[in-house]
Amino acid sequence: MLPLTTYRNLQVFLVVMAVIGMSFALFFLQRYMGFTPCPLCVFQRIGLIVMGVFALMAALFHPKSMAVRLVLWLGSLVGIGWATVVAGRHVWLQHLPADQVPSCGPGLDYWLDTLPILQVFKEVFAGSGECAAIDWTFMGLSIPEQSLILFSLLLVVHGLVLWRIVRPIASK
Repeated sequence: MLPLTTYRNLQVFLVVMAVIGMSFALFFLQRYMGFTPCPLCVFQRIGLIVMGVFALMAALFHPKSMAVRLVLWLGSLVGIGWATVVAGRHVWLQHLPADQVPSCGPGLDYWLDTLPILQVFKEVFAGSGECAAIDWTFMGLSIPEQSLILFSLLLVVHGLVLWRIVRPIASK
């Protein structure tokens, strides 16, 4: 039997978690529950998708070169790191006192149509009232809090992947 922590198995796990996370967001939260994702939710999804794409490439091609493995790992890490930072910001916004929550502004579509991309990032990270709203909880955790926990777990898995990549060097 193959160990569960082989390089390829860890990559497959990351892909499966990205698919589960996106399926939950798209089919359960968005379609079934009827929630529209706020700009910070959209940015978290982008990070999860980026991680999933790099992990899928690593799982499918199973590169032997350490350099290629590190590049794919770094791309995946950047994606999930991005999602984790955005989720952390989202959780922070949700825990602000009501008088400190930024006011609601125009939607992400409007910003993308009218502002330069760097200004869009600035506006999204400033947050808005819609990002601070808690629409649904599970076991007392809001959606961004659940996302932050998932993304933190995936960062730990990235540590295991890195260990699998550099382990041959360490054993010499």
